[in-house]
Amino acid sequence: MRKGNSDLIDISVQLLRETERAVLVTASALDNKVWLPKSMIEIDEPDVKGIHTVTIPEWLARDKGLI
Repeated sequence: MRKGNSDLIDISVQLLRETERAVLVTASALDNKVWLPKSMIEIDEPDVKGIHTVTIPEWLARDKGLI
């Protein structure tokens, strides 16, 4: 997870489902599944293990139980 001077953080997630406006993800360390609006996040291409890095506002990550 990355933290800097901004309120954006990076979280490693597995992408479970995708729609036009949102993605369903689960954080590597958690079992819960959460929908994230694409308009509020950036999601990188997966690594060789299929894990994506999502850049997300810290408040949204807290609201969704990702941190």
